[in-house]
Amino acid sequence: MVLYLSVAIIAAFVLWGLLSPAGLGAAATAAVAWTTSTFGWYYLLAVLGFLLFCLFLAFSRYGKIKLGRDDEQPEFSTLSWFAMLFSAGMGIGLVFYGVAEPVSHFLTPPGGLTPGTPEAARAALKYSFFHWGLHPWAIYSVVALSIAYFSFRRGEPTLISRTFRPLLGHRVEGPIGKTIDVLAIIATVFGVAASLGFGAVQINSGLNSAFGLTIGTSSQLVIIAVVTVLFLISAMTGLSKGIRLLSNTNVILAGLLMLGVFVFGPTVFLLDTFTTSVGGYLQDLINLSTRLTPFTGATWVGGWTIFYWAWWIAWAPFVGLFIARVSRGRTIKEFVLGVLGVPALVSFAWFSIFGGSALNGALAGETAVTEATSADISTALFALLEGLPLGGVLTGIATLLIASFFVTSADSATYVLGLQSSGGRKEPSNPVKLTWGVMQSLIAVALLLSGGLAGLQSASVVAALPFSVIMIGMCVSLLKGLKSEFPASTPVKPQGLVPARPPSDGPQPQP
Repeated sequence: MVLYLSVAIIAAFVLWGLLSPAGLGAAATAAVAWTTSTFGWYYLLAVLGFLLFCLFLAFSRYGKIKLGRDDEQPEFSTLSWFAMLFSAGMGIGLVFYGVAEPVSHFLTPPGGLTPGTPEAARAALKYSFFHWGLHPWAIYSVVALSIAYFSFRRGEPTLISRTFRPLLGHRVEGPIGKTIDVLAIIATVFGVAASLGFGAVQINSGLNSAFGLTIGTSSQLVIIAVVTVLFLISAMTGLSKGIRLLSNTNVILAGLLMLGVFVFGPTVFLLDTFTTSVGGYLQDLINLSTRLTPFTGATWVGGWTIFYWAWWIAWAPFVGLFIARVSRGRTIKEFVLGVLGVPALVSFAWFSIFGGSALNGALAGETAVTEATSADISTALFALLEGLPLGGVLTGIATLLIASFFVTSADSATYVLGLQSSGGRKEPSNPVKLTWGVMQSLIAVALLLSGGLAGLQSASVVAALPFSVIMIGMCVSLLKGLKSEFPASTPVKPQGLVPARPPSDGPQPQP
């Protein structure tokens, strides 16, 4: 039922985009304008709440609870764990915005700062850190923790709906639970499709820089078709083979690209930039987390922060379930500190190196990157690389990295969508994964035809709103489940576990 209903809704959207792209584009623009103007405050407070909730769990008595049996060990090594969660959680977006976002903020800074000044450069990196730092990983952590706890410790099927067992009881198996799973699937499809669209656009820019391939919708549609075949092949090989191998490859390629820009760029300046920007980010964290502009009516927050928070929420069912799947056997404290801390630090280093190099050149009067960003943000990275020694080699590595991230994100999402629409089966059937792989790509095509990058952004913002309410419910349900492990008479030691069984055996009774 969940599979058929989800496919029907998404297929209707695809047909709308293919038959009337202008109509879909106009509707998406109106919907996102209403969402950001009406619920901007809600997105900011909700995401800040998710971050505080995760930190509370990590440093409370619940931090010692394992996501699995008490004697269970992690399935994947720490390095592979970091590689997979980072590749699935950021991937294409980090490469796409690594140069483009800081330069965009530098040219159009928030808060009335003068464009093109050192103050604008400092603010540009601080806001980039904010958008890619602790908050998005807190969003992922809420979903991942809930799924991992109820699936691996309580024996529930690996479904979003089953995390509501303490609140809904047996109703999680009925229409309410199926509605929750359908909403999670829809949010996932639109969030991932937006990233696939971004990836296709930037691969097009990389091939244009390296080989002169024409930049346009036709080229991007061919790129989507080719990469769809690649990620479907990877998805069919399973989690432990294709996805893990590609994730480790991503880390190597990303490391080579970062090292190249760090060595050939203004190295000392980049080290200073990283230190200063991390300090500014941590110092202003609460102020950044609650910043709106009701007195000036400025749209900067809606176009950047609200879009990002909605995008991360749209990705949360996919990334959260995937992170849960690869995090079995870790304690809650280990999970939160690992998922929040390590990827955030890597993101800070990424923006310091790529964004810092671009801003250093812009402050020195170089215009190649700023002009490229103003004309087409998908070309910003390649404009930076072309100005460095071995620029051609770095461009090739960047293009391969984007393609690899594209494949990793898509095949991870294909696995998760198959799992969600197959009743929580650990390994969905190949026909189901094939269906979702093709559907994701068709959504990306429909969004590109209807509105380009703006259409991709709009779909994420609108699809995330209903799932954000589900995430708040997940927090309440998880806390209730964790409290049941500590009877009032023994507040320190967790209660004994119910032995975990495969999802097909059905839910375990509450302790």
